[in-house]
Amino acid sequence: MRYGVTGCSGSTISFLPISHIDHAGGTGALLREFSEARVICHPDGIRHLVSPQKLWEGSRKVLGEKLAEAYGEILAVPQEQIFFEEAIGTTGVRAFLTPGHAQHHCCYLLDDLLFAGEVAGVRCVVPDAIMIRPATPPRFILEIALDSVERMMALQPRRMVFAHYGLVDRADEHLAIARNQLLLWVEGAAAVATVPESEREEAMFAWLLAHDRHYANITSLPDDIRARERYFFGNSYRGMAEYVAERARPG
Repeated sequence: MRYGVTGCSGSTISFLPISHIDHAGGTGALLREFSEARVICHPDGIRHLVSPQKLWEGSRKVLGEKLAEAYGEILAVPQEQIFFEEAIGTTGVRAFLTPGHAQHHCCYLLDDLLFAGEVAGVRCVVPDAIMIRPATPPRFILEIALDSVERMMALQPRRMVFAHYGLVDRADEHLAIARNQLLLWVEGAAAVATVPESEREEAMFAWLLAHDRHYANITSLPDDIRARERYFFGNSYRGMAEYVAERARPG
């Protein structure tokens, strides 16, 4: 998922929320078709797109061989076409460094519209309700994730676009839920830490159904979307579990 606008010169500017394969993996291919385009990316993500081998290896490790291969080859982005700046030309867009989901995550603000990437996690559409969850794969650090969400709350956006998925009118409500979920899920990860390791993920899932009324709406999703969400839940939980385990170690 990427966001794009056309600048005053007529060139397309593509805003990358993060240099993970599902957000940025097709950028090199896009630039082959739009050779005058320019890409805005977190400074720490630029090297991964200019030389994408490490990004590809990390994608295969986190997503698994089958899913990573489904995205296809990651083509390199030319160094001269990718950069970072906080106030982006004359577009009116401002970029914000928001590590939490990943260290090279960005959000973008245009007027009162926040392009949030995954700073507030992942959203799924359910009738007359909100279903979101944290997107916290390893390495997750609660304090950094909270700071990123709270800084976006301070901007007071009216509307917000989730990279996964869609536009919502109540940005403040969704950001507040996301902040509370970070704290709640860490509490849950600590609560199930004594469960046998082979049963821990299922115990966490059951704990959340009982304690997180927004995540509990996963049960209202269509079967295929619920299965997808259940798969990616494992990545989010692993980040939480590793954070809790690190804090529990002496010293």
